[in-house]
Amino acid sequence: MPLRRILPLTAAVTFALASLGAPAQESSLPDIGSSAGQLLTPHQQEQYGAMMLAQLRHYDYLLEDPLVDGWLDSLGARLAANSDLPRQPFTFFMMGDRQINAFATLGGYIGVNAGLVLAAEREDEVAAVMSHEIAHVTQEHVLRGVERAQRDQVPILLAMLGAVVLAQSAGGNSSDDAAQAAIVSAMGLAQQRQINYTRSNEHEADRLGIQTLARSHYDTDAMADFFGTMLTRSRANAAGAYDTPDYLMTHPVTTTRISEAKSRAEQLARSPGGFSVGPRTSDNPLLPGGLVIGGDALQSGGTGQFELARERLRVLSADTPPAAVREYQQMAATGPLTEAQQYGLAIAQLRANEPGAAVAGLTRLLARRPGDLWVALGLAEAESRSGDRKAADARFAELLQRAPGNRAIVLTYARVLSERNTVDAGKRAQAVLRPLMARSAEDPEFQRTFARASEIAGEPIRAGEAYAEATLLSGRAEQALVQLNTLKKRPEVDYYARQRIEARIAQITPMVLELHRQGIHDKVLDRR
Repeated sequence: MPLRRILPLTAAVTFALASLGAPAQESSLPDIGSSAGQLLTPHQQEQYGAMMLAQLRHYDYLLEDPLVDGWLDSLGARLAANSDLPRQPFTFFMMGDRQINAFATLGGYIGVNAGLVLAAEREDEVAAVMSHEIAHVTQEHVLRGVERAQRDQVPILLAMLGAVVLAQSAGGNSSDDAAQAAIVSAMGLAQQRQINYTRSNEHEADRLGIQTLARSHYDTDAMADFFGTMLTRSRANAAGAYDTPDYLMTHPVTTTRISEAKSRAEQLARSPGGFSVGPRTSDNPLLPGGLVIGGDALQSGGTGQFELARERLRVLSADTPPAAVREYQQMAATGPLTEAQQYGLAIAQLRANEPGAAVAGLTRLLARRPGDLWVALGLAEAESRSGDRKAADARFAELLQRAPGNRAIVLTYARVLSERNTVDAGKRAQAVLRPLMARSAEDPEFQRTFARASEIAGEPIRAGEAYAEATLLSGRAEQALVQLNTLKKRPEVDYYARQRIEARIAQITPMVLELHRQGIHDKVLDRR
């Protein structure tokens, strides 16, 4: 975890493990006040959320992709800024699970499953669900749920976090992996059940969510539309056509709730200052530079990236890249692929080690969508992997000139360079990454990418430091400490590097000692 979060998180781990190891009547949170601002401070809430995110990352349940992350962050920031509490910090993250679900937890951490995006017909529907979850945070439904858990002596949220920590002892066989999957899959459900949303909570979240949609210039009918989709799936489940979406287990949908959502949307449209949703125009400051208006990627009120983001998620959430290719082949058998689906097929081919096919598809698509960053970035990556490094480097250079400091471009280019596995390519990758270094201390993807670049550039100490930071950011403080202590013993460590490493060791050691005092050990290290 980041340094400023490390030490206070020991309490979270302690509470979690205590709740698992003690009888229900002995398991309770400390008496630290009421939800009127004193049960948990905002900083403590953020720490709990950060712990959960680190555990999800460690077990590889997050779907972390620079382009998808950028789209989700842009959408979430826009909604949060128009919520009833715009100063509340939020962290939005994507899960790779294709089950339809989303959840909010302490500290403004909001998770969205890939399956929810795949089920949505337009970005407005994703925004509707996220607005609903944002309202649960801003109205302190989450915090009040923790207070009820304290009173009822059932700290489910912390118990689930502790269960994830203890799952390290599973050993990694298929049965235990399934158990871990069940734990993490149940985490969102347990959090929502622990919150125990009442009917009034849900109505309040719906009402405020629709207001947030309106202020963010999304279609306010989208909430009722998505609820309708969920209700249809629920009814189809009775006939065995679908599994019941996880979202329905925590957010029951009825015809009454759909009608109320439609009624609220109509009232907003009729009220003074109401708005009408129409196509976005190219001079909209909310849209990314270079975006070509038109085609099937743009939805009313959206970022202009939804269709491409949905297809990219389809590829990244598939069991394997070849499975994703087959999925698109099945789509093509029923009718022509849309431009967004053609993009998805090309990305699936690229990931399935078919760069030539990806180049052909993306070249055709870019001719129809000149200036589209997602398509151009995919083409540059495909060109490099197909052996046309000169064309790839020229395209990456043009993209960096057009959008300097863009995280997706920088990370993608650095990874492409690192794949070439030469000292020169490693040094070029380091140079590409350095402009982001000041703001990427808590970005595990950046740290891993910089570590690999430094490794092939012939700078093993820098690489070791970055790998340790990535491990720390993934919630494995004890492993990070071992890595740093091992690194410090290397003879090539100079004075300045030694000072940096020893400082980090001093910062991490107290947390590891406290975890040991509580009987919590890293099972990976114990098995060595």
